[in-house]
Amino acid sequence: MSPSKGEATTIEVDGHEVRISSPSKVVFPEPGITKLDLVHYYLAVADGALRGAGGRPMVLKRFVKGIGAEAFFQKRVPENHPDYVDTATLHYARGTSAEEAVIRNRAALAWVVNLGCLDLNPHPVRAEDLDHPDELRVDLDPMPGVDWAQIIDVAMVAREVLEDHGLVGWPKTSGSRGLHITVRIEPRWDFREVRLAAETLAREVENRAPGMASARWWKEERGESVFVDFNQNAKDRTVASAYSVRPLPDARVSTPLDWSEVRGSNPERFTVPTVLERCAERGDAASGIDDATPGSLEGLLRLAEELGPAEKPPRAGDGSGRRASTMPLIEIARTKTKPEALDALEAWKSRNPGVVAQLHPADVLVDGMRGSSSLWYRVRVNLQHVPEGERPEQGELEADYDTPHDPSTHR
Repeated sequence: MSPSKGEATTIEVDGHEVRISSPSKVVFPEPGITKLDLVHYYLAVADGALRGAGGRPMVLKRFVKGIGAEAFFQKRVPENHPDYVDTATLHYARGTSAEEAVIRNRAALAWVVNLGCLDLNPHPVRAEDLDHPDELRVDLDPMPGVDWAQIIDVAMVAREVLEDHGLVGWPKTSGSRGLHITVRIEPRWDFREVRLAAETLAREVENRAPGMASARWWKEERGESVFVDFNQNAKDRTVASAYSVRPLPDARVSTPLDWSEVRGSNPERFTVPTVLERCAERGDAASGIDDATPGSLEGLLRLAEELGPAEKPPRAGDGSGRRASTMPLIEIARTKTKPEALDALEAWKSRNPGVVAQLHPADVLVDGMRGSSSLWYRVRVNLQHVPEGERPEQGELEADYDTPHDPSTHR
Protein backbone atom coordinates (compact mmCIF):
# COMPACT_ATOMS: atom_id res chain seq x y z
CA MET A 1 0.00 0.00 0.00
CA SER A 2 2.61 2.55 -1.03
CA PRO A 3 1.19 6.07 -1.38
CA SER A 4 1.36 8.10 -4.53
CA LYS A 5 2.74 11.58 -3.88
CA GLY A 6 -0.16 13.64 -5.13
CA GLU A 7 -3.22 11.85 -3.79
CA ALA A 8 -4.35 12.05 -0.17
CA THR A 9 -7.44 12.79 1.85
CA THR A 10 -8.10 13.77 5.44
CA ILE A 11 -10.86 12.29 7.56
CA GLU A 12 -12.08 13.45 10.94
CA VAL A 13 -12.16 10.79 13.64
CA ASP A 14 -13.48 11.79 17.06
CA GLY A 15 -12.11 15.31 16.82
CA HIS A 16 -8.78 14.33 15.25
CA GLU A 17 -7.79 14.82 11.64
CA VAL A 18 -6.20 11.70 10.16
CA ARG A 19 -4.42 11.92 6.82
CA ILE A 20 -4.98 8.95 4.51
CA SER A 21 -2.51 8.69 1.65
CA SER A 22 -3.58 6.96 -1.58
CA PRO A 23 -7.15 6.36 -0.38
CA SER A 24 -8.24 4.81 -3.69
CA LYS A 25 -5.34 2.35 -3.80
CA VAL A 26 -6.83 -1.14 -4.30
CA VAL A 27 -5.44 -3.35 -1.55
CA PHE A 28 -7.55 -6.48 -2.16
CA PRO A 29 -8.20 -6.74 -5.90
CA GLU A 30 -10.51 -9.75 -5.70
CA PRO A 31 -13.25 -8.05 -3.61
CA GLY A 32 -12.16 -4.57 -4.76
CA ILE A 33 -11.32 -3.21 -1.30
CA THR A 34 -9.38 0.05 -1.25
CA LYS A 35 -7.18 1.53 1.43
CA LEU A 36 -9.92 3.95 2.46
CA ASP A 37 -12.37 1.04 2.60
CA LEU A 38 -10.03 -0.64 5.10
CA VAL A 39 -9.91 2.49 7.23
CA HIS A 40 -13.71 2.66 7.28
CA TYR A 41 -13.89 -1.06 8.10
CA TYR A 42 -11.66 -0.63 11.14
CA LEU A 43 -13.61 2.40 12.30
CA ALA A 44 -16.83 0.38 12.04
CA VAL A 45 -15.43 -2.48 14.17
CA ALA A 46 -13.33 -0.22 16.38
CA ASP A 47 -14.95 -1.26 19.67
CA GLY A 48 -14.02 -4.91 19.12
CA ALA A 49 -10.64 -4.16 17.56
CA LEU A 50 -9.65 -1.96 20.50
CA ARG A 51 -10.74 -4.65 22.97
CA GLY A 52 -8.15 -6.87 21.38
CA ALA A 53 -5.35 -4.40 20.64
CA GLY A 54 -6.09 -1.23 22.58
CA GLY A 55 -3.72 -0.17 25.33
CA ARG A 56 -1.08 -2.70 24.27
CA PRO A 57 2.26 -2.02 22.58
CA MET A 58 2.22 -3.41 19.07
CA VAL A 59 4.58 -4.34 16.29
CA LEU A 60 3.64 -2.53 13.08
CA LYS A 61 3.36 -5.16 10.35
CA ARG A 62 3.40 -3.02 7.23
CA PHE A 63 2.37 -4.18 3.76
CA VAL A 64 3.83 -1.21 1.92
CA LYS A 65 3.88 -3.08 -1.41
CA GLY A 66 0.48 -4.71 -1.09
CA ILE A 67 -0.63 -8.20 -0.13
CA GLY A 68 1.37 -9.80 -2.94
CA ALA A 69 4.68 -8.89 -1.27
CA GLU A 70 6.10 -9.72 2.14
CA ALA A 71 5.38 -7.36 5.00
CA PHE A 72 8.12 -5.81 7.06
CA PHE A 73 7.95 -5.62 10.83
CA GLN A 74 8.54 -2.24 12.43
CA LYS A 75 8.97 -2.27 16.17
CA ARG A 76 9.83 1.40 16.61
CA VAL A 77 6.99 3.87 16.26
CA PRO A 78 7.64 6.54 13.59
CA GLU A 79 9.16 9.67 15.13
CA ASN A 80 6.49 11.93 13.65
CA HIS A 81 3.56 10.01 15.14
CA PRO A 82 0.57 12.16 16.19
CA ASP A 83 -0.10 12.98 19.82
CA TYR A 84 -3.19 10.73 19.91
CA VAL A 85 -0.87 7.71 19.52
CA ASP A 86 0.73 6.62 22.80
CA THR A 87 3.99 4.73 23.11
CA ALA A 88 5.71 2.28 25.44
CA THR A 89 9.36 1.20 25.53
CA LEU A 90 9.85 -2.56 25.41
CA HIS A 91 13.11 -4.32 26.29
CA TYR A 92 13.80 -7.41 24.21
CA ALA A 93 15.58 -10.64 25.07
CA ARG A 94 18.52 -9.75 22.80
CA GLY A 95 19.25 -6.73 24.95
CA THR A 96 17.72 -4.20 22.56
CA SER A 97 14.77 -1.92 23.19
CA ALA A 98 12.14 -0.19 21.08
CA GLU A 99 9.54 2.49 21.64
CA GLU A 100 6.42 0.88 20.21
CA ALA A 101 3.03 2.28 19.26
CA VAL A 102 0.12 1.97 21.69
CA ILE A 103 -3.31 2.68 20.24
CA ARG A 104 -6.18 3.61 22.53
CA ASN A 105 -8.75 5.25 20.24
CA ARG A 106 -10.33 5.17 16.81
CA ALA A 107 -8.07 7.89 15.39
CA ALA A 108 -4.96 5.89 16.29
CA LEU A 109 -6.57 2.83 14.69
CA ALA A 110 -7.06 4.74 11.43
CA TRP A 111 -3.48 6.01 11.65
CA VAL A 112 -1.91 2.53 11.80
CA VAL A 113 -4.05 1.36 8.88
CA ASN A 114 -2.77 4.30 6.86
CA LEU A 115 0.79 3.07 7.52
CA GLY A 116 -0.06 -0.13 5.64
CA CYS A 117 -0.95 -2.31 8.62
CA LEU A 118 -3.61 -4.82 7.59
CA ASP A 119 -3.61 -6.84 10.79
CA LEU A 120 -2.98 -5.65 14.34
CA ASN A 121 -0.18 -7.38 16.25
CA PRO A 122 -0.23 -6.40 19.95
CA HIS A 123 1.86 -7.88 22.74
CA PRO A 124 -0.01 -9.76 25.51
CA VAL A 125 0.74 -7.01 28.04
CA ARG A 126 -0.73 -3.63 28.87
CA ALA A 127 1.41 -0.54 28.43
CA GLU A 128 1.14 0.10 32.17
CA ASP A 129 2.80 -3.24 33.06
CA LEU A 130 5.15 -4.60 30.42
CA ASP A 131 6.54 -7.48 32.47
CA HIS A 132 3.35 -9.34 33.40
CA PRO A 133 1.05 -10.59 30.60
CA ASP A 134 -2.69 -10.30 31.16
CA GLU A 135 -3.43 -12.77 28.35
CA LEU A 136 -2.57 -16.39 27.74
CA ARG A 137 -2.91 -17.08 24.03
CA VAL A 138 -3.83 -20.48 22.62
CA ASP A 139 -3.00 -20.76 18.91
CA LEU A 140 -4.40 -23.89 17.24
CA ASP A 141 -2.28 -24.27 14.14
CA PRO A 142 -3.27 -27.12 11.79
CA MET A 143 -0.67 -29.10 9.90
CA PRO A 144 -1.26 -29.79 6.19
CA GLY A 145 -3.94 -32.42 5.68
CA VAL A 146 -5.93 -31.36 8.77
CA ASP A 147 -9.54 -30.30 8.20
CA TRP A 148 -11.68 -27.80 10.08
CA ALA A 149 -13.58 -30.50 11.98
CA GLN A 150 -10.36 -31.72 13.61
CA ILE A 151 -9.41 -28.15 14.58
CA ILE A 152 -12.79 -27.73 16.28
CA ASP A 153 -12.46 -31.06 18.10
CA VAL A 154 -9.11 -29.92 19.49
CA ALA A 155 -10.56 -26.51 20.39
CA MET A 156 -13.27 -28.21 22.46
CA VAL A 157 -10.64 -30.25 24.29
CA ALA A 158 -8.63 -27.09 24.94
CA ARG A 159 -11.76 -25.40 26.31
CA GLU A 160 -12.32 -28.38 28.60
CA VAL A 161 -8.73 -28.23 29.91
CA LEU A 162 -9.03 -24.49 30.53
CA GLU A 163 -12.31 -24.90 32.41
CA ASP A 164 -10.87 -27.75 34.50
CA HIS A 165 -8.20 -25.31 35.66
CA GLY A 166 -10.49 -22.37 36.36
CA LEU A 167 -9.92 -20.45 33.12
CA VAL A 168 -12.28 -19.02 30.49
CA GLY A 169 -11.35 -19.05 26.82
CA TRP A 170 -12.70 -16.66 24.19
CA PRO A 171 -12.48 -18.21 20.69
CA LYS A 172 -11.87 -16.45 17.40
CA THR A 173 -10.84 -17.54 13.94
CA SER A 174 -7.18 -16.81 13.23
CA GLY A 175 -8.07 -15.31 9.88
CA SER A 176 -6.13 -18.06 8.15
CA ARG A 177 -6.74 -21.80 8.68
CA GLY A 178 -6.61 -22.03 12.46
CA LEU A 179 -8.33 -20.90 15.62
CA HIS A 180 -7.21 -18.70 18.52
CA ILE A 181 -8.42 -18.87 22.11
CA THR A 182 -7.73 -15.79 24.24
CA VAL A 183 -7.61 -16.27 28.01
CA ARG A 184 -7.57 -13.17 30.20
CA ILE A 185 -5.43 -13.74 33.30
CA GLU A 186 -4.35 -11.81 36.35
CA PRO A 187 -1.10 -9.92 35.58
CA ARG A 188 0.80 -11.75 38.34
CA TRP A 189 3.11 -14.02 36.37
CA ASP A 190 6.10 -13.20 34.18
CA PHE A 191 6.58 -14.34 30.59
CA ARG A 192 8.48 -17.48 31.58
CA GLU A 193 5.66 -18.63 33.86
CA VAL A 194 2.94 -17.78 31.33
CA ARG A 195 4.78 -19.72 28.62
CA LEU A 196 5.16 -22.68 30.99
CA ALA A 197 1.42 -22.60 31.70
CA ALA A 198 0.70 -22.49 27.95
CA GLU A 199 3.07 -25.39 27.29
CA THR A 200 1.42 -27.39 30.06
CA LEU A 201 -2.00 -26.69 28.54
CA ALA A 202 -0.70 -27.91 25.17
CA ARG A 203 0.71 -31.10 26.68
CA GLU A 204 -2.55 -31.85 28.48
CA VAL A 205 -4.57 -31.26 25.29
CA GLU A 206 -2.25 -33.69 23.48
CA ASN A 207 -2.71 -36.22 26.32
CA ARG A 208 -6.50 -35.98 26.01
CA ALA A 209 -6.58 -35.95 22.21
CA PRO A 210 -3.67 -38.18 21.11
CA GLY A 211 -3.15 -38.19 17.37
CA MET A 212 -5.43 -35.17 16.91
CA ALA A 213 -3.41 -32.57 18.84
CA SER A 214 0.31 -32.05 19.29
CA ALA A 215 2.47 -30.13 21.73
CA ARG A 216 5.65 -31.00 19.82
CA TRP A 217 7.52 -27.83 19.01
CA TRP A 218 9.45 -29.36 16.10
CA LYS A 219 7.22 -29.35 13.07
CA GLU A 220 8.44 -32.57 11.49
CA GLU A 221 7.37 -34.52 14.59
CA ARG A 222 3.70 -33.50 14.59
CA GLY A 223 2.21 -35.56 11.76
CA GLU A 224 -1.28 -34.58 10.62
CA SER A 225 -2.29 -32.94 13.87
CA VAL A 226 -3.31 -29.57 15.27
CA PHE A 227 -0.32 -27.93 16.92
CA VAL A 228 -1.18 -26.17 20.17
CA ASP A 229 1.36 -23.40 19.72
CA PHE A 230 2.45 -22.52 23.25
CA ASN A 231 5.45 -20.51 22.08
CA GLN A 232 3.17 -17.66 21.03
CA ASN A 233 3.35 -16.79 24.74
CA ALA A 234 7.09 -16.24 24.71
CA LYS A 235 8.37 -12.72 25.23
CA ASP A 236 8.66 -10.75 21.97
CA ARG A 237 5.85 -12.74 20.29
CA THR A 238 2.69 -11.14 18.94
CA VAL A 239 -0.51 -12.58 17.48
CA ALA A 240 -3.02 -11.01 15.08
CA SER A 241 -5.77 -9.70 17.34
CA ALA A 242 -9.55 -9.59 17.02
CA TYR A 243 -10.96 -8.11 13.80
CA SER A 244 -7.55 -8.07 12.12
CA VAL A 245 -7.72 -8.29 8.33
CA ARG A 246 -5.31 -10.92 7.06
CA PRO A 247 -3.30 -10.67 3.83
CA LEU A 248 -5.31 -13.28 1.92
CA PRO A 249 -7.01 -12.58 -1.42
CA ASP A 250 -10.52 -12.74 0.07
CA ALA A 251 -9.73 -10.17 2.82
CA ARG A 252 -10.38 -12.68 5.56
CA VAL A 253 -10.84 -11.45 9.14
CA SER A 254 -9.83 -12.87 12.52
CA THR A 255 -13.32 -12.99 14.02
CA PRO A 256 -14.51 -13.54 17.62
CA LEU A 257 -17.11 -16.29 18.01
CA ASP A 258 -19.44 -17.65 20.65
CA TRP A 259 -18.59 -21.20 21.65
CA SER A 260 -22.09 -22.20 20.55
CA GLU A 261 -21.30 -21.24 16.95
CA VAL A 262 -17.72 -22.52 16.71
CA ARG A 263 -18.53 -25.96 15.33
CA GLY A 264 -20.75 -24.58 12.56
CA SER A 265 -18.30 -21.88 11.54
CA ASN A 266 -15.59 -21.85 8.90
CA PRO A 267 -12.80 -19.28 8.40
CA GLU A 268 -13.80 -18.56 4.80
CA ARG A 269 -17.13 -17.17 5.98
CA PHE A 270 -15.54 -14.21 7.72
CA THR A 271 -14.32 -11.49 5.38
CA VAL A 272 -14.38 -7.69 5.52
CA PRO A 273 -17.90 -7.42 3.95
CA THR A 274 -19.43 -10.28 5.95
CA VAL A 275 -17.90 -9.17 9.25
CA LEU A 276 -19.27 -5.67 8.75
CA GLU A 277 -22.73 -7.21 8.33
CA ARG A 278 -22.21 -9.52 11.31
CA CYS A 279 -21.16 -6.68 13.63
CA ALA A 280 -24.05 -4.47 12.49
CA GLU A 281 -26.53 -7.27 13.19
CA ARG A 282 -25.21 -8.77 16.43
CA GLY A 283 -22.26 -6.75 17.73
CA ASP A 284 -19.02 -8.21 19.03
CA ALA A 285 -19.11 -11.81 20.25
CA ALA A 286 -16.27 -10.97 22.65
CA SER A 287 -17.92 -7.86 24.08
CA GLY A 288 -17.78 -9.31 27.60
CA ILE A 289 -14.09 -10.14 27.65
CA ASP A 290 -13.08 -6.99 29.56
CA ASP A 291 -15.84 -7.48 32.15
CA ALA A 292 -15.00 -11.09 32.95
CA THR A 293 -12.94 -11.83 36.07
CA PRO A 294 -9.32 -12.52 35.07
CA GLY A 295 -8.25 -16.10 35.70
CA SER A 296 -5.43 -17.62 37.72
CA LEU A 297 -2.59 -19.75 36.31
CA GLU A 298 -2.08 -21.59 39.59
CA GLY A 299 -3.94 -24.68 38.36
CA LEU A 300 -1.91 -25.03 35.18
CA LEU A 301 1.35 -24.38 37.03
CA ARG A 302 0.47 -27.13 39.53
CA LEU A 303 -0.19 -29.43 36.58
CA ALA A 304 3.23 -28.48 35.17
CA GLU A 305 4.83 -29.81 38.38
CA GLU A 306 2.81 -33.03 38.13
CA LEU A 307 3.75 -33.63 34.48
CA GLY A 308 7.41 -32.81 35.03
CA PRO A 309 9.71 -31.20 32.44
CA ALA A 310 8.81 -31.65 28.79
CA GLU A 311 11.02 -34.00 26.82
CA LYS A 312 13.96 -32.19 25.27
CA PRO A 313 15.24 -33.01 21.80
CA PRO A 314 18.64 -34.68 21.40
CA ARG A 315 21.63 -32.54 20.52
CA ALA A 316 24.00 -32.89 17.60
CA GLY A 317 27.21 -34.76 18.29
CA ASP A 318 29.41 -32.23 16.53
CA GLY A 319 29.85 -29.98 19.55
CA SER A 320 27.63 -27.24 18.10
CA GLY A 321 24.93 -27.68 20.72
CA ARG A 322 22.28 -27.59 18.01
CA ARG A 323 19.22 -29.79 18.19
CA ALA A 324 19.45 -33.01 16.20
CA SER A 325 16.22 -33.98 14.48
CA THR A 326 14.95 -37.50 15.04
CA MET A 327 13.42 -37.44 11.54
CA PRO A 328 15.12 -38.02 8.15
CA LEU A 329 14.95 -34.45 6.83
CA ILE A 330 16.44 -32.93 3.72
CA GLU A 331 16.45 -29.23 2.98
CA ILE A 332 15.18 -28.15 -0.43
CA ALA A 333 15.49 -24.37 -0.53
CA ARG A 334 15.87 -21.06 1.28
CA THR A 335 14.12 -18.16 -0.39
CA LYS A 336 13.16 -14.55 0.19
CA THR A 337 9.47 -15.02 -0.66
CA LYS A 338 6.89 -17.77 -0.35
CA PRO A 339 6.15 -17.96 -4.12
CA GLU A 340 9.87 -18.56 -4.71
CA ALA A 341 9.80 -21.28 -2.04
CA LEU A 342 6.85 -23.02 -3.70
CA ASP A 343 8.50 -22.77 -7.12
CA ALA A 344 11.65 -24.38 -5.73
CA LEU A 345 9.57 -27.15 -4.16
CA GLU A 346 7.84 -27.86 -7.46
CA ALA A 347 11.18 -28.02 -9.24
CA TRP A 348 12.42 -30.60 -6.72
CA LYS A 349 9.18 -32.58 -6.99
CA SER A 350 9.45 -32.74 -10.77
CA ARG A 351 12.80 -34.52 -10.45
CA ASN A 352 11.68 -36.88 -7.68
CA PRO A 353 8.23 -38.18 -8.66
CA GLY A 354 8.76 -41.56 -7.01
CA VAL A 355 9.59 -39.96 -3.69
CA VAL A 356 6.73 -37.46 -3.94
CA ALA A 357 4.22 -40.30 -4.42
CA GLN A 358 5.13 -41.65 -0.97
CA LEU A 359 4.98 -38.40 0.97
CA HIS A 360 2.12 -37.51 3.29
CA PRO A 361 0.76 -33.93 3.33
CA ALA A 362 2.52 -33.10 6.61
CA ASP A 363 5.88 -34.31 5.28
CA VAL A 364 6.35 -31.17 3.19
CA LEU A 365 7.50 -28.34 5.46
CA VAL A 366 7.39 -24.76 4.17
CA ASP A 367 8.29 -22.49 7.07
CA GLY A 368 8.25 -18.72 7.34
CA MET A 369 11.36 -17.79 9.34
CA ARG A 370 11.30 -14.40 11.00
CA GLY A 371 14.40 -12.25 11.00
CA SER A 372 14.69 -8.91 12.79
CA SER A 373 12.31 -7.10 10.44
CA SER A 374 11.23 -9.48 7.69
CA LEU A 375 10.49 -13.08 6.77
CA TRP A 376 12.39 -15.59 4.70
CA TYR A 377 11.28 -19.11 3.78
CA ARG A 378 12.79 -22.54 4.30
CA VAL A 379 11.58 -25.66 2.49
CA ARG A 380 12.27 -29.12 3.90
CA VAL A 381 10.97 -32.62 3.22
CA ASN A 382 10.53 -35.31 5.86
CA LEU A 383 11.36 -38.70 4.32
CA GLN A 384 9.89 -40.75 7.16
CA HIS A 385 7.38 -42.48 4.85
CA VAL A 386 9.96 -43.25 2.17
CA PRO A 387 11.82 -46.60 2.51
CA GLU A 388 15.37 -45.97 3.65
CA GLY A 389 16.94 -47.33 0.48
CA GLU A 390 14.85 -44.99 -1.68
CA ARG A 391 15.55 -41.76 0.21
CA PRO A 392 17.43 -39.12 -1.78
CA GLU A 393 20.56 -37.65 -0.25
CA GLN A 394 20.84 -34.02 0.75
CA GLY A 395 21.86 -32.19 -2.39
CA GLU A 396 22.43 -28.62 -3.42
CA LEU A 397 19.58 -26.31 -2.57
CA GLU A 398 17.14 -25.40 -5.33
CA ALA A 399 17.50 -21.82 -4.13
CA ASP A 400 19.86 -20.46 -1.48
CA TYR A 401 18.80 -17.03 -0.26
CA ASP A 402 21.34 -15.22 1.91
CA THR A 403 19.18 -15.38 5.03
CA PRO A 404 19.23 -12.91 7.94
CA HIS A 405 21.46 -13.92 10.83
CA ASP A 406 18.76 -13.87 13.52
CA PRO A 407 15.86 -16.06 12.41
CA SER A 408 13.52 -17.41 15.03
CA THR A 409 11.43 -20.51 14.59
CA HIS A 410 8.71 -21.16 12.08
CA ARG A 411 5.89 -18.72 11.57
